[in-house]
Amino acid sequence: MNIKQEQINDVVVCVMDGEINISNSPELRKFFDDVLKTNTKKVIFDFSFVPYIDSSGLATLIEMFQRLKKVGGALRLCSMSEKIKNIFELTKLTKLFDISETRENALKDF
Repeated sequence: MNIKQEQINDVVVCVMDGEINISNSPELRKFFDDVLKTNTKKVIFDFSFVPYIDSSGLATLIEMFQRLKKVGGALRLCSMSEKIKNIFELTKLTKLFDISETRENALKDF
């Protein structure tokens, strides 16, 4: 998995490329730690290039959501494939996360 970071005004957009699974969830957590060190409060995770996420990846996203919320921030998710959306629906995480169809919509939601 590769992670690119883009800054759009006061929002950090994280574009992930590849599966998010138990072998790379620690890498995602470290990336997020680095983002938090910059006092960023608004984060979007763009799933355009993510074909699969497992339970450890979901747990990492939940942790990120909670950590941002504690500092008054917010995490938005966007651009999910149907397969990824189904995983979030099956796990009822659509009730926890704000999920937008596009990055533009996610940016507007802030």
